[in-house]
This record gives sequence, structure tokens and C-alpha cells, in this order.
Amino acid sequence: MEKQNTPDQLAKTGQQLYRAGKYLEAAAQFERAAKAYGESGDMVLSAEMANNQSVALLQAGDAQGALKACEGTEQIFHQVGDIEREGIAIANYAAALEGLNRLEEALHHYQRAAALFKQINHSEMRAVTLKAISSLQIRTNRQLEALASMDAALEEQKQLTLKERLLKRLLDLPFKMIGKK
Repeated sequence: MEKQNTPDQLAKTGQQLYRAGKYLEAAAQFERAAKAYGESGDMVLSAEMANNQSVALLQAGDAQGALKACEGTEQIFHQVGDIEREGIAIANYAAALEGLNRLEEALHHYQRAAALFKQINHSEMRAVTLKAISSLQIRTNRQLEALASMDAALEEQKQLTLKERLLKRLLDLPFKMIGKK
């Protein structure tokens, strides 16, 4: 493989490796890209590459490495007013915490991310985040909260699969019984 040294080339190679399922190699490329973007003064793209590294490490089973990779990146996005990337960075951090079985902390950060996605009307990302919240609420014995979170997630989605439509109908029953719908 020829030497790839520009930040864009490193990022592209990282994406290719990730799509090929070579997560540790992708993480290493994203780490190099993050460093290269940082050295060139582009802290936003550096933070984005750090988040890509985090996702790749989590896919590779390295939750601690994933946590370390994305730590603090949400602040960079916040400083430049990029609410979508800020929310994604917080959700990545939450996913790493979940991978470390730090469920209460993960739940808190997923809720922060969901609030940001709601703020910018990003229904798709909010739905994904609410589903993660619902899953964590089930794991922490908060079944009623989990039902409400899943219902909210399904409300955010523009199109539901057959399974999701059935789930939505089932979720509507208890809410109708208590007069919430």
C-alpha cells in the first residue's frame, strides 16, 4: 500500500477499512487522521476522526479505548455551534460507557444527546438515541420509562417497519388505558 499521509487520505482509508470490518486497523487510521487534522489546525475534523476512532474501537470490543478516543470531543463541536456533531459525540461517549457497563452514566449521556437532537429536529438520530435509552432503562429495571422512551422513539420515525408498527400498537394500549393518548 502506498504511503498515505494527508489527513483526507488517512480518513478515507479508515472509512474503507471500517466498511471492510477491519475495525482495529480503521481505528488506527482514524487516530492518525485525527492527529494530522489537529496538526493542520482543523480541530473540528480532528474531533470527528476521534469519534470515528471511538466507533471503530467499540466495534472491535475495546470500550475503554473507545471512551478515551472520544472524550472531550463534544466540547469542540459545542464551541463551533455544531449541535448535530455534539450530540453524536455525546452518544458515542454514552455507547462506550455502556460497553463498560457504566449504565447510569451512559443513560445520562444518551439523554443529553437526545435533547440536542430534539433541539435541532433531527428525528432519525433522536429515534436511535431514544431506542438506546429504552434498552438501558430495561436493563436498569425501569420498564415503564423504557416503554415511554420506545414510544417516543417510534413517534420520531417517519416510516416504521411491520415489526415497529406492531410494537407501536402494543405500546399504545397501556398509554390509552391510563389516558395518556
